[in-house]
Formats: sequence, C-alpha cells, structure tokens
Amino acid sequence: MQQAKDWSNGDLVAFMQGYIKSDSLKFVGSSGITYGWQQTLDNYKKGYPTKEHTGTLTFKLRDFDQLANNVFLVIGEFHLKRQVGDADGMFSIILKRIKGEWKIIADHSS
Repeated sequence: MQQAKDWSNGDLVAFMQGYIKSDSLKFVGSSGITYGWQQTLDNYKKGYPTKEHTGTLTFKLRDFDQLANNVFLVIGEFHLKRQVGDADGMFSIILKRIKGEWKIIADHSS
C-alpha cells in the first residue's frame, strides 16, 4: 500500500495524499477529533517529527463493508516498528470514490 511506503519513508505529505484534501476530513484519535486535511497533517508532523518517530508502518486489513455505491468502511490494524518504541493499534476508515480516486474521508485510529 502506497501510504505505508510514504509513511515509512518519513514523507507525511505524500502519506496524506490518501486523504480527501478538504476541511470536511474528520480524524479521531486519542486527543479527540480533528477537522480538515491541513490540521491533520500538522498534527502528524507534531506527533511524528523525525524518521525515528515515523518508523516503518504496516497495515493488516481486517474487514470491509460497502456502505453505499462508492463508499466503504475498512477496519484494520496498524503496526509501527520504530527506534523510539513500537506502536500498534486499530483503525477504521471511510473511503469514498471521488473523481475516480479512493480517498479517506474519515479516520478513527487508536
């Protein structure tokens, strides 16, 4: 998956290309809800300031549900192997096909 490669390369801007570039993006994490693409990117940059923090990302997809014609719910696990300590968790994302591309419109990671 390209997003995992981009994250593992420390390229958070490229990683964010998988998200809708809009103020309507919703990200739910341990510190609450974030609205918007730019704020989500800024939060990632603050929380993962160096390659030692981004580490190597892998995903394990667990479940898919079609919610509408061009909308899917995807549930999975994320695993970060990194020098500052490994991190693992679960995520649920809503993907929507927009102008021929699949974009994350909502992400809940914990």
